[in-house]
Amino acid sequence: MTGINWVALIILIILFAVVTVMGFQAARWRRSGDLDSLHEWGLGGKSFGTITTWFLLGGDLYTAYTFIAVPAAMWATGAVSGFFAVPYTVVLYPIIFFFLGRMWSVAHRHGYVTTADIVQGRYGTRSLSLAVAITGILATMPYIALQLVGIQAVLEVTGLGGSSVLAADLPLLIAFAVLAAYTYSSGLRAPAMIAFVKDGLIYLVIAVAVVYLPIKLGGWGGIFDAAQAKMATPSPANPQMPTGVFIPGAAAHWAYASLALGSALALFMYPHCVTATLSSKDRGTGRRNAAILPAYSLLLGLLALLGYVAIKAGTKPIGLDGTPNPQLVIPQLFEDQFPSWFAGIAFGAIAIGALVPAAIMSIAAANLFTRNIYKAYLKQDATDAQEAKVSKIVSLITKFGALLFVLLLDRQNALNFQLLGGVWILQTFPAIVFGLFTRWFHRWALLAGWAAGMIYGTVIAYGYCTACTTRPFGNSLAVVPVLGKAGYIGLTAFVVNIAVVILVTALLRAARVSNGTDLTQQSDYFADLGDPGVERVVTESRPIH
Repeated sequence: MTGINWVALIILIILFAVVTVMGFQAARWRRSGDLDSLHEWGLGGKSFGTITTWFLLGGDLYTAYTFIAVPAAMWATGAVSGFFAVPYTVVLYPIIFFFLGRMWSVAHRHGYVTTADIVQGRYGTRSLSLAVAITGILATMPYIALQLVGIQAVLEVTGLGGSSVLAADLPLLIAFAVLAAYTYSSGLRAPAMIAFVKDGLIYLVIAVAVVYLPIKLGGWGGIFDAAQAKMATPSPANPQMPTGVFIPGAAAHWAYASLALGSALALFMYPHCVTATLSSKDRGTGRRNAAILPAYSLLLGLLALLGYVAIKAGTKPIGLDGTPNPQLVIPQLFEDQFPSWFAGIAFGAIAIGALVPAAIMSIAAANLFTRNIYKAYLKQDATDAQEAKVSKIVSLITKFGALLFVLLLDRQNALNFQLLGGVWILQTFPAIVFGLFTRWFHRWALLAGWAAGMIYGTVIAYGYCTACTTRPFGNSLAVVPVLGKAGYIGLTAFVVNIAVVILVTALLRAARVSNGTDLTQQSDYFADLGDPGVERVVTESRPIH
């Protein structure tokens, strides 16, 4: 990789300019009022239909880092660390189909904006709501930072970078400054509009790549043979072990399955996924999307296989500093194997793929802070306009924090903390999802279970993970007690969480300890647009609880 690929860079800049204009213009799109409320700024006026929500969720779930990391993992170590992402997105959609309708209904009946709002309304306790909010913010921050890693990979392959801070970081600073500006201006409408471009580009790029590259390289048979041969060679880090896993053997089955199941349970606990869901206009939109979003799983499977294609192609992901970097393998593959103009389109797809989820994530984190920390503890009489103003400011701070995370710390730290964030966010599942169906679980038991899961998951991830090449938090797998096999730390912590919840609930119910005040009723969980009390946008005169 020598010099700047000017053709690819110019196309990348043009695509970035187009979506920037769209981001600012989005402020006028489907606007039913001003943007001085969280319902308008942070949830897009709750007006998105099935198609818009499909693109928004696709842009939200399948990020630039997915585009970079999944095939990079396949290229580096094979199926267990890479391809598990495909079955987990298959398992995901039946799970969310089960509860998204109830979540949308109760949120719209009461004007809730976040999952922490829903928990507070169900159990009448700010402490459990605060735990959910803080967990969501902490889990989201490194996720935003990883979107920047995706942009960095593209810029590095195009040849932008070097020893000086200006050369290495200025393009990234400009990109995120523009992102911050149009997110502040347009709110959730900006990533919703840009998602149409982002997803269209990614579908185009992947469709061309999975047809053209195998033909150029001699077919899929040779690609799989090359991948199998690489995975069987001794690992440079530990010659006693193979480089990776081509097809998981019996010893790796639980690791593979637990990663897939745990990740599926965790994904829609992330605030940005819930924000995209609650922005839809009616109860059925989320459930319809649960049925059609698996189209993205097909895309993800094809994308993952590009990691094996890069092995056959002999791609060398060497950074500008001269060291190997697996995160560069897909951008480098496109630069090596395609004309510069098409490589520029691929780079644009990845870069735009970072902007959409980063915008939604920062909005979601800001909504959590505003509703469940600022309004709950600092200014309980805050107006809609004050909420919106605080959320806009916090969204800027969130992006700036993520930017500092990437610029000042090694990118491996961002990846490690994102893995830990997945362990953490899964521990909010009982409080959020169980409460949508039953009040049997005690509020203090849910808080105790959350704490037990958080502590167990953090301690195990810190010092007891298996196959950690970096510590702390260098891997998501550890030996599962009783089973004696490596499994996903987050899922094991989730089991500990549930066990504590059930035990403490039984004790507290036997002792007749109050379970708080439920501000919802059964019919709230089946309400739809047009029903009494359910409006497209909740007005300032209606309280959230």
